[in-house]
Amino acid sequence: MGDKEVGNYSDVPDFILVGFRVRPECHSLLFLLFLLVYGVLLVGNMSMISIIVTDSQLNTPMYFFLGNLSFIDLVYSTVIAPKAMVTFLSEKKTISFVGCVAQFFLFVLFIVTEGFVLAAMAYDRFIAICNPLLYSIHMSRRLCTLLVAGSYFCGWVTSLLQVNVTFSVSFCASRAIDHFYCDSYQIEKISCSDLTVNKMVSLCLAVFIILPTIAVILLSYMYIVSAVLKMSSNEGRKKAFSTCSSHLGVVSVFYGTASFVYFTPPNNPELQKVASVFYILITPMLNPLVYSLRNKDVKQALRKMLG
Repeated sequence: MGDKEVGNYSDVPDFILVGFRVRPECHSLLFLLFLLVYGVLLVGNMSMISIIVTDSQLNTPMYFFLGNLSFIDLVYSTVIAPKAMVTFLSEKKTISFVGCVAQFFLFVLFIVTEGFVLAAMAYDRFIAICNPLLYSIHMSRRLCTLLVAGSYFCGWVTSLLQVNVTFSVSFCASRAIDHFYCDSYQIEKISCSDLTVNKMVSLCLAVFIILPTIAVILLSYMYIVSAVLKMSSNEGRKKAFSTCSSHLGVVSVFYGTASFVYFTPPNNPELQKVASVFYILITPMLNPLVYSLRNKDVKQALRKMLG
C-alpha cells in the first residue's frame, strides 16, 4: 500500500494491536496475570453490587454511589481485558474497525462517568460531615439519581465527541496500534490527517468536563478538612476521617494512575502500557477491597449474606 491513505470509516481494514513488546513465551504469562487480576476484579465488584442491592441497611446515598462505582469498574475493565487476553494468545492480533470504535466509545464513556461519580461521592461526604443534620434532606434519593444520571450523560457526550474526532481522520498504511487496546493517542499516531481539531476538542473536553470533577473533589475535601479540624472530640475526628479515607484513597489511585499515563513521555510507550494496566485492572480490583476492608457495614452485610 505504500504511503497511500485509506478511507475514514467502512473502507478502513482491521487494526493490529501490538500489545506488550516482550518475547513470545511471555505472552502466556501476561495472559495468566490478566486472567488472575480480572477474575478477582469480577468477583469483588459483583459481590459489592450484590451486597448493596440485597441488604436493606445499605440503602443510603453513599452505598448507592458505591454500587454504581462497582458497576462502572466492572464494565470498563470488561471492555478492555477479555480482548487483550485473546490478543496475547492469538497469532492474529487484530481488532476490527467497528470493534475498535465500540471499545474506545465504551471505555471513554465509563472512565469519564467514573470521574463524575467520584465527584458526587465527594459531595456526599461533604454534606455528611459539614451538614449532618440536613443530610437526609440534601442527599435525597431523587438528587442521588439525578447525579448518577448526569454522570452517565456527561460520559456519553464526552465519548461521542471524542469518537467522532478520533475516527474521522484518514489512516496511513500502518494499521499497528502500539497498545493492548484502542488508545486515542496511538490511533492518532497512525493518522495522515491534520490533528489540530482533535487536539482542540480534547482540550475543551478536559477544561469543561473533566477539570470540574477534580475541582468538586478538591473543594469538598477542603471544607471537610476544615470542619474536622474544628471538632473538639478526637473520636469525632477519627470517625469523620474514616468515612472519607476509602474514597480519598480510590480518588488518589484513579487520578494518579490516569495522570501518569497521559504525562508519560510519548517516546516510552511500554511505560504507558504498564501504567494503563493499573487504572484498567488494578484500581477496579482494589476498589471493592478498600471499601469492604475499611467498612463495618459492608463486612457485616457480607457475613450476613455468606451466613
